[in-house]
Amino acid sequence: MTTGFRAIPPVNRILEEDAIVQLIEAHSRDAVLDLIRQNLDEIRVSVSNGAEPPDLPALVAEIEKRSNKRWRAWPERVINATGVILHTNLGRAPLSDDSIQAMQRAASGYSDLEMDLETGKRGSRQSHISQLMSQVTGAEAALVVNNNASAIMLGLAALAVGKEVIVSRGEAVEIGGGFRIPDVLRQSGATLVEVGTTNRTYARDFDAAITENTGAILSVHASNFKVMGFTSAPTLDELVEVGERRGVPVLHDLGSGCLLDTTPYGLAPEPMPQQSVSAGVELGFFSGDKLLGGPQAGIIIGKKDAVARASSHPLARAIRIDKMSMAALAATVLHYIRDEATSKIPIWRMISATEDELRKQAEAWADVAPNAVSTPSRSAIGGGSLPGETLPTWVTRIPSPQPGAAETMAQRLRSNTPPIVARIEDDAVILDPRTVLPTDESDVRNALKNLARQASK
Repeated sequence: MTTGFRAIPPVNRILEEDAIVQLIEAHSRDAVLDLIRQNLDEIRVSVSNGAEPPDLPALVAEIEKRSNKRWRAWPERVINATGVILHTNLGRAPLSDDSIQAMQRAASGYSDLEMDLETGKRGSRQSHISQLMSQVTGAEAALVVNNNASAIMLGLAALAVGKEVIVSRGEAVEIGGGFRIPDVLRQSGATLVEVGTTNRTYARDFDAAITENTGAILSVHASNFKVMGFTSAPTLDELVEVGERRGVPVLHDLGSGCLLDTTPYGLAPEPMPQQSVSAGVELGFFSGDKLLGGPQAGIIIGKKDAVARASSHPLARAIRIDKMSMAALAATVLHYIRDEATSKIPIWRMISATEDELRKQAEAWADVAPNAVSTPSRSAIGGGSLPGETLPTWVTRIPSPQPGAAETMAQRLRSNTPPIVARIEDDAVILDPRTVLPTDESDVRNALKNLARQASK
């Protein structure tokens, strides 16, 4: 045991190694020293349990490995070849070039974020985006916060604190990350009142549940699941009719923020903010980084007085959106105003891609990948949008040369620079060109050539 401890290289000896000297130059002595000491503490524990200590080269290599993982640029750019358009694990919607440039402008210097250049006085960071959102949705006003869960909480806190909020039992759902509608209501200071059943709820159920303490009716779009079969749910128009007749505001959580009709692309209809406004909801809530195709944001649209109440609530300051995201969102909305969403916004380019385009790309990859073929398949929307809906696509299928080898090939692709994330089906690696950006196509092709070279050895 004593001999094992004596074999552990001392700190001063490790610091003399060229690789460690380079790490110190790239980072700092204190940071590298801390990493060395952590590593040595772990080695002492393992030696005390009977293990042999690593030699100096192995120890230095491990420190290099840990430093690269801990201090690498993050998040790292990856190529999404999974076919899932709004892949939550991969950051959901990639931004348009215009949105990226807008973020760079906002980040690289000063801006008129909260100044009226005409008067020289303080302005509002919300005024410009409110005008754009109102134009694209038809709403009287709009407010943007950091995400949709925050938007819902703010709307409830502003309009229904201390009061009851009526929700269909089938819509008291979890909206992602363990964040549940009942929890949102509780945190906002409102009380949940469930009506109807899991599969069937009617407008009359809401009407019957209204009391003098009712603060709002909340309609929640089932954006990440689907109830099928013996079902019934009131339309938004029906809920608004009940609300207007009884003097109760109707709030609508749309989820994905889809500003374009999805049916021309062979997808089921998705609730649109424009439709919520037309129905007469008091406030509507939706995300910026799903089918809107922009940065993470929570967008509130609706009637001017209700938006003003939400804007003046103390919680609005705590959850406000940052300047870079605001800039990217404004640029994204302009694509819709200019009728260029399908040509400029990446996720809409992916959704609108033709089977012929995808087949040609899949065939080109199959020509360079080891033993690969191109074959028809389906792409998913993902990101809690359009549950169960898929689009026809063509993929490159690389069969496993031996049982279980598909994961090894997928891992090699993830180790590529930049990493390429594919999916595995039936012990084969599947790459879907629908979700690969045009600028990333050559990287995929080169990675597949490397796979072919490795397979031939």
